[in-house]
Amino acid sequence: MDLLYGQAQQGGGLVAFLPFILIMFVIYFLMIRPQAKRQKQKETMRESLQKGDKVITMGGIYGTVHGFKEKGRLTVIKVDNNTNLVINRTAIAGLAEKVKDEELEQT
Repeated sequence: MDLLYGQAQQGGGLVAFLPFILIMFVIYFLMIRPQAKRQKQKETMRESLQKGDKVITMGGIYGTVHGFKEKGRLTVIKVDNNTNLVINRTAIAGLAEKVKDEELEQT
């Protein structure tokens, strides 16, 4: 009788972890995976920037890509006729016409 009771407890222990495993799957598919997908899209956009693209920085500055420095790590943005800013490429939030306000607030 003790043998049967002991085996039932071992199976119950595995079943007890099932809700935690399901919660981890839900978290992965609803939170982690979409965020990784957005990051990959942003990285692709940053790598495909070209001279003349209209962009917005994470600080909310609108400008036009004027050139690149240090092997593409830095971007020169023309803000006004006589004003150029040199920023890190990762500080670009996106193309000016495609960026939503929520994206600027998250970063």
